[in-house]
Amino acid sequence: MGLFPIFRRADGDVVRGLSPVRRMMPYLMPTRNESVVYYEQILDAGAITAFVKRWNDTHDLKITPFHLVVAALARALHARPGLNRFVSGRRIYQRRGVQISFAAKRAFADDAPLVTVKLEVPAGEPFEETVRRMHASIGEGRSDRERPVDKEVRLAVMLPGFVLGAVLAVMRALDRWNLLPGFVTKNDPMYASIFVANLGSVGIDRVWHHLYEYGTVSHFCVIGGVRPRVVPGPDGQPAVRDTLRLRFSFDERINDGFYCASSLDLVREDLENPDRLLQSLDPKALPARAAIKAPTSTL
Repeated sequence: MGLFPIFRRADGDVVRGLSPVRRMMPYLMPTRNESVVYYEQILDAGAITAFVKRWNDTHDLKITPFHLVVAALARALHARPGLNRFVSGRRIYQRRGVQISFAAKRAFADDAPLVTVKLEVPAGEPFEETVRRMHASIGEGRSDRERPVDKEVRLAVMLPGFVLGAVLAVMRALDRWNLLPGFVTKNDPMYASIFVANLGSVGIDRVWHHLYEYGTVSHFCVIGGVRPRVVPGPDGQPAVRDTLRLRFSFDERINDGFYCASSLDLVREDLENPDRLLQSLDPKALPARAAIKAPTSTL
């Protein structure tokens, strides 16, 4: 079935020892959007808002729930490497490193362009350092200084349409055969572990997002806003509490749904107890993910 390619990739290694069914899935479903599975979490946001307020009262670099979500996602991807995979050339790869991409507007205006950021998050990085680098990356993206990815896109769109289409087709073919040089994908936000959209910051809460066929992103996370919702209280009676909605789209070819959902439950645990983000995470000390916590709400 051509599982082991002749050439090695710069960003991942072929996963060996997969079951025959898992190996067949990229052949049965060649594209990401016919393989996409949607998963929603509605989290109790009480501890999140309290943590954000406490942090902002004592630190110069301010945070929002977005910073907590990015840090929690990075921890889950490091702790559960089976989540940090991608499909290319109908083969399943284990990604090297954890990279999180996200988009931000240059300004809060309808016609303001989006800037994309790709952030490498090393294992065990302190939360404060992740926050510092996020601020630096967003500031760089919003500045007038042209980044390598901006320059590449600007030069690409100067090409005639038929030439640009041909160039992208060649790049996709080279990527399938592991011949695309690492420097081409190093700064490309579409070659990352997960893409995150903080739509709650612009008042949007109920969006599912597709996966991109270009690149290797296997997961998309949409962050909603902190909203009051009616949820079951401690006594089982309806209660109004602040909640945060996360909506995930993921490529089911990389791993089974139970593994992915139980891995994302680590994100829930960290966000509902955000002081955990200040502690080092030892993946070897994690218990087996034997169950998935029931959602806070059925909305």
